[in-house]
Amino acid sequence: MSSSDERQDIDKIRSEIDKVDSEILRLLAERKSHALRIARAKGEFDRPSRDQTREEDLIADRIAAAAQHDLDSELIIKLWRTIVNDSVRIQQEALGRAEEPNGGITVAIQGIEGSYSHIAAEQFFGTKGIETAYVRAKAFSDAIDEVTEGRAEVAVLPIENTTSGAISEVYDLLLESDLSVVGDLKLRVRHCLLGIHGTTPADIRKVYCHPQAVAQCSDFLASLEDCEIVHFSDTALSGKRIKDLNDPSIAAIASEEAARLYGLEVIKTGIANRAENYTRFVVVAREPVEVPEGVPSKTSAVMAVGNRPGALMDALSIFREGDINLVKLESRPIPHNPKEELFYIDFEGNVADHEVADLLDALTRQVRFLKVLGSYPSRDLRPRPDADTRKPIEPSGREKLVSPVVSGQSPQGYRLGSRGHKPANTIVEVGEARFGSDELVLIGGPCAVESWDQVIASARAVRDSGGTVLRGGCFKPRTSPYSFQGLGFEGLDMLSEAGKTFGLPIVTEVLSPEDVEEVAKKADILQIGTRNMQNFSLLSAVGRTHRPVLLKRGMSSSLDELLQAAEYILHEGNQQVMLCERGIRTFETSTRNTLDLSAVPVLRGRTHLPVVVDPSHAAGNRDLVAPLALAAEAIGAHGIMVEIHPKPEEALSDGPQSLTLEQFDELARALGVPRRQL
Repeated sequence: MSSSDERQDIDKIRSEIDKVDSEILRLLAERKSHALRIARAKGEFDRPSRDQTREEDLIADRIAAAAQHDLDSELIIKLWRTIVNDSVRIQQEALGRAEEPNGGITVAIQGIEGSYSHIAAEQFFGTKGIETAYVRAKAFSDAIDEVTEGRAEVAVLPIENTTSGAISEVYDLLLESDLSVVGDLKLRVRHCLLGIHGTTPADIRKVYCHPQAVAQCSDFLASLEDCEIVHFSDTALSGKRIKDLNDPSIAAIASEEAARLYGLEVIKTGIANRAENYTRFVVVAREPVEVPEGVPSKTSAVMAVGNRPGALMDALSIFREGDINLVKLESRPIPHNPKEELFYIDFEGNVADHEVADLLDALTRQVRFLKVLGSYPSRDLRPRPDADTRKPIEPSGREKLVSPVVSGQSPQGYRLGSRGHKPANTIVEVGEARFGSDELVLIGGPCAVESWDQVIASARAVRDSGGTVLRGGCFKPRTSPYSFQGLGFEGLDMLSEAGKTFGLPIVTEVLSPEDVEEVAKKADILQIGTRNMQNFSLLSAVGRTHRPVLLKRGMSSSLDELLQAAEYILHEGNQQVMLCERGIRTFETSTRNTLDLSAVPVLRGRTHLPVVVDPSHAAGNRDLVAPLALAAEAIGAHGIMVEIHPKPEEALSDGPQSLTLEQFDELARALGVPRRQL
């Protein structure tokens, strides 16, 4: 074909495009006339110019329709946002109303203007017609803090990339924070090599770039000879830095936007390993967002499953049974517990949908920990089917096989902990201990950690006698301010090392919400003592961790109150709760407290949670500990926790009720606890 023929073909195609454009303009004019008609109707009935719910529904419908024509959803969102905003402006002018502002928003980003987080935020909020102001943070954790402490309304954080994979730090921050995911965005990342004017690839001896950019552009960087790679905290900041240095031997990997902002030259574009390089960003805020019914939405959550064959499959099967599409599954080692995994999941649906609520309800019966990170509108999901066509969630086959005797009393304020919610026993696995199973768990250790020699001798005795968990008090809430208050974190370090030395998980008490995170780094089980049973902020704090919790009954509390306290922990997502009967205060003075053994069968009838008995604090006298422990085992306790000490007469706390190491071994034999194989 000659060049003149090619020119004629191009001109012909352009003429067809011009006709399409003319038709688009005609249709926009027709739409404007309808907007004016709507304005008159709204003025007659005194209706507002803007209907946010209608706008979101309209755009959701347009996205779904565009998919049938293979049109990019981001284009449709931008186009229809512009059209809708113009329609609102026309109506406001026709009615003589002042502009109804969308308002502005303060956004925390890691980096500066021109960074990919900044570009993502501009795209996310710009399509909504929302003005943005920025708080610049040095690190992702700083961006989270800006929102948590109220200096910013939202933060925009990268969470995964199609080339380099998950951004682990952000996943961990989402788990630990109280913020909610309120939106997400996939941004096409176009990495460019930037330099000052006149720089050529042959001049470059040093490249500044973010570690994520290094991973995503590794092939290109490997092609540069004799070139040093310098990590920078932000892509745009690296560009700004080379502008300040004005050195042709130094380049940066950043965006074209950064080049425009800082007066740099684009030396080479498209340097990522993959041409289709996308980063997904999440938008987080202090409060969750309400998603209008019918708008395609996504829910993000994190869960931990049991450490047994098929545990993950059992959890995932709930999505199949509920006909809910799981769109993402990402595993991460549990922080401070790398032997186990957390699973970050995204699935279609909104927590306000009853089928999603049923799914989450079923998951709490199956998993050890579940935290919903947020539900939010999603730009890349199909509209959900009608609720009536969806399948109900049924209990798994494992649960159907278990039919425990259930107390006739209906739960009062403890739905998640009730047998009605979960008929099967919850099994809490910690090391070799399986609380809630048919195997009795024996816990032993000193009331208070006093010295290295004391705790190491106690740990050896627990292991040799067949115990599977080491207890020890590091923070001691005492009735008298003059009594020994414990060694604090120094004692926790001793207890942790003793546990590791003899292969025993440790349980210790945590006293305040502020200490939960630090104590959870070392303790395998967090204990809530009797004085803190109704410290609701503390209960919520341990509920947000992934550590099992041993909840002691208050000395004057009813069983309903104990179960309601446990509900606070379960409600926050932590399903690994064990209840401990440790004696209640009555008029009887023969013992320190009155051990309520009837609590064991009552609790086992009302709740699926494991029940542990502490006879030491009930008796107050070591001679009574063994008989009470044997009675607790006979009546169905899942675990027995007793205090021991190498020299009880020298103990700084609760010496009279502490067993000697020899007495502990005798008790273990009487309980039928097998000795551990050394």
